[in-house]
Amino acid sequence: MMVRARTLLGLVAVLAALALLGGVGLGRWIGDFSLPGASRGCTVELPQSMPGAGADQLRRVSLDPEQMANAATIAAIGTQRGLPPRAVVVALATGFQESKLRNLAGGDRDSVGLFQQRPSQGWGTAEEIQDTRYATNAFYAGLERVDGWQDMRVTDAAQAVQRSAFPEAYEKWSDESQVLTAALLGEATGAVACTVSRDPVLRGAEAMTALTDGMRLDWGNLETLFLALESPALGVPVADAQAGWRYAHWLVSHATEHGIKRVSFADQEWTAEGGSWSSISGKDHETGQVTAEVFA
Repeated sequence: MMVRARTLLGLVAVLAALALLGGVGLGRWIGDFSLPGASRGCTVELPQSMPGAGADQLRRVSLDPEQMANAATIAAIGTQRGLPPRAVVVALATGFQESKLRNLAGGDRDSVGLFQQRPSQGWGTAEEIQDTRYATNAFYAGLERVDGWQDMRVTDAAQAVQRSAFPEAYEKWSDESQVLTAALLGEATGAVACTVSRDPVLRGAEAMTALTDGMRLDWGNLETLFLALESPALGVPVADAQAGWRYAHWLVSHATEHGIKRVSFADQEWTAEGGSWSSISGKDHETGQVTAEVFA
């Protein structure tokens, strides 16, 4: 009985250690596993009517709020750098494989952060790499140094930057990354929907400051950001529908961390209470700007 009990305890310890390793960025050492489908989370879904959509093509991806916010930041910084959508697909696939789109404090050897970059390999200090924007810019800079990356398979482009022991591992995230890229770059209407907590981390002026700072850091120096005086709201002027949905989807993706209560663009509105987009065609709405309201 003592031997059997020790064996059982040993098995539990091994399973716990494997779980811990999975949580510190060793996804590339483990086989496929599904992304979380928590009740409080985000869904990215593309319509079947999108050009090139096949009946068997992946159209829906579920993420938790942290993953969604990180994915949105990766897409925004790619746009800020003037990179094509293909670069965003490669970056997202890399983030999926290396960290499951989480900003990890540790990993294999001295790896940290979204892309499991290593200070010892010249990516920066551990503190710098754990800044999601620094890490994302560093990844894109590495990708831009790869000759012909635009014509490579997703996994080959990612591997040219990462130099992983498992060079084929990034390809399995290609479909999910293409769905996220299309949505986050504004190619679909109301494609990102998140259900967030009713008890926001930030409210009022603090939330507004964090939100405007976050938008400027991710998107660059937006020409005009303004606050509506009658409520704690932000408006971002846009030139066209695709730009509008880029910002709208970014705002919903960051709703949890920035205390966002409502986002509206054109004739569509997302609310934290409902967690989805709905028509506001019966109300006055602004077609030339995206608006976001935070919790007071």
